[in-house]
Amino acid sequence: MIKKWFFTQLFELNGHPSVARQLRRFAMSPVSRPLIRPFVKMYDLQMQEADQPLESYKTLHDLFVRNLKETVRPIDESAQAVVSPCDGVLSVVEDLTEDSRFTVKGQTYSVSELLGSHHEAQNYIGGRVLIFYLSPQNYHRVHVPIDGTVRTSYTLGRDSAPVNDLGLEYGKRPLTRNYRRVTRITHGKHALEHVMVGALNVNTIVRTNQNREVKRGDEFGYFSFGSTVVLICPKDAMTLESNVQGPVLMGHRIGYWNS
Repeated sequence: MIKKWFFTQLFELNGHPSVARQLRRFAMSPVSRPLIRPFVKMYDLQMQEADQPLESYKTLHDLFVRNLKETVRPIDESAQAVVSPCDGVLSVVEDLTEDSRFTVKGQTYSVSELLGSHHEAQNYIGGRVLIFYLSPQNYHRVHVPIDGTVRTSYTLGRDSAPVNDLGLEYGKRPLTRNYRRVTRITHGKHALEHVMVGALNVNTIVRTNQNREVKRGDEFGYFSFGSTVVLICPKDAMTLESNVQGPVLMGHRIGYWNS
């Protein structure tokens, strides 16, 4: 019961922020190592996909940000492919309004708030938003969805509200208020906004790729603990695959870029 409570507080993002910070420090210390096997069992982690044996992880956090074997997440090689940047569950919001607003779980968000720029938000009128929700059992490194050039990458926000069903439905509009990293990638005549959104225990978003020129499937960074990735596409920039919503894996083709 204690182990279940710990994992619920830390990974399912329901705890009080001060408790969460303490639990996070614990998870990043060697004293958390005895909880690695219970965590693997509770969330049914597919450890055969990891690039290191279970015994090599020194902390629960090390396990959480584990790398995978290169062969288990093949990157779609189709010309102009757009691939999922992470493992998770994908939801798509079509047809952004004239003021670039969209609704998730009954809460209204604006692209200008998400990006911190009313001017840049104008580029996405009529476009779409793709939201990838990560859960504790997912692989938690985040990758690049398209070939392109990184034009800007910056952080916004200070809050750490939960980004789970309760947080999205009853919280403080976490997608546009939480700590987040916003990265603009251009390819051809269009730009894609790649947004890593922090959550209750995730005010650490680590960017591991500093390259200006990137390829789809390249690692971009990781969350200290799970959260959400948002892609914002301009109108007519992307042809989405049919029936793409639902569980996806990093590297899986979700559409084509219309450059």
